[in-house]
Amino acid sequence: MKKILLIAIALVLAASSVFTSCNSCKNRGGDQDQERIRLDEAEEINTEIEKAVYPLPTSAEVIKMLTELEVGYIIGVSNPVDNATNYITSKSQALNLGIYGADLSYATLYNMNQDVINYLDVIRELANSLKMSKIYSRDLYDDIKNSYDNRDRLVEILKDAFNETYTYLNENQQQSLALLVVAGAWIEGMYITTHISESVYHVEGIVRVLLEQKTSFEKFLEIAKPHDDDPVVSEILEILDPVREVYESVEDNSLTLNNVEDITAVITSVREKLVS
Repeated sequence: MKKILLIAIALVLAASSVFTSCNSCKNRGGDQDQERIRLDEAEEINTEIEKAVYPLPTSAEVIKMLTELEVGYIIGVSNPVDNATNYITSKSQALNLGIYGADLSYATLYNMNQDVINYLDVIRELANSLKMSKIYSRDLYDDIKNSYDNRDRLVEILKDAFNETYTYLNENQQQSLALLVVAGAWIEGMYITTHISESVYHVEGIVRVLLEQKTSFEKFLEIAKPHDDDPVVSEILEILDPVREVYESVEDNSLTLNNVEDITAVITSVREKLVS
C-alpha cells in the first residue's frame, strides 16, 4: 500500500511539473523556480520508490523462463532444507532467505507441492529470526496452492513476497541485509539455471537467460556500491567479484561455450560459499 501511495504522489508531482511547464510561457520568472522545486520533489520520491521495490527481476521471473523452455525439474539441485540449522547469523540468514526464496520459486513453478511446503517451512524459520514472519505466513502457502494452474499468478505471488521482504528490511534500516537477500536469490537462480543439464550450452534459450542475468548482476553492483563501506556489503561484493570478472570477459553481447563453462564454474564456487 505504501508503494502504491508513493507512486501516486510521484505521478501527481510529475503532472504538476508538466502543468507548470506549460504555463511558464505566460510567467517564466517565478514559475520556472516552482517547476524546479516540483521536479526535485518528484525525483526524491521516485528515489524512495526505487529503494522500496525489489531492484532486479526476481528468481521467480528467471525460473519462469526455464519452464517456458520446457526444462525439467532437477531433484537435488536446490539447497537442502536441513542446511537451515547452520544459519545462525543475520548475515547467513538473509543470504539463505534469498537462496531458499529462489528454491521456493523453483518448486512452486514446477508444482512440486511437498518441496513447496518444505521450503516455506524453512523460509518461515529464517523470516522469524529476521522479524518477518507475517510475510511468509500460512496465507502465502494457501495462495500458492490455489494458483497452481496459473503460472503468471504464481510469479506475481512470489514477486510480492520478495518485494515485501526487501521493503521491510529497507524500512527498518537494514539495507545491507536487503542486499544480501537479493544477492542470495540471484546466485541461486543462476545456479539452478546453470545446472539444469549436463550440457547447459546446448539447451536452446539458456544462453539468452544467462545474458539477461548479466544486466541484472550489473544492476546489483550499482545498487550495492553506495553501501560498500558496510563490512557486510563489502564482504559479499568481494565474494561476487569473480562473477564480475567472468561477465566482463563476455564480448559482443554473446556467450561462447567457454563463457558458459566459466559462468557455471564461478557460480558454483560462489554458491558453495553462501550455503556452507
